Amino acid sequence: MRNVIKIKYFFEKYGFHVSSRLADKLGMRVTSVRLFFIYISFVTAGLWFGVYLTIAFWLKLKDLIRAKRSSVFDL
Repeated sequence: MRNVIKIKYFFEKYGFHVSSRLADKLGMRVTSVRLFFIYISFVTAGLWFGVYLTIAFWLKLKDLIRAKRSSVFDL
């Protein structure tokens, strides 16, 4: 348990301070940088979900157009 707490403090000290340092470098507010990271994470996750839905739609459309017929009488 002690190692988990050390890892937690390490990431709090060095990892979560990234947005503050980036905001200082760019001359922006920290909240704006954090909101940008939140929005861009939703956009990238939503983008791949949209690609997945588009491919699923194409595959379903392909199956509807090229229906498998078992005999000549199914025409």
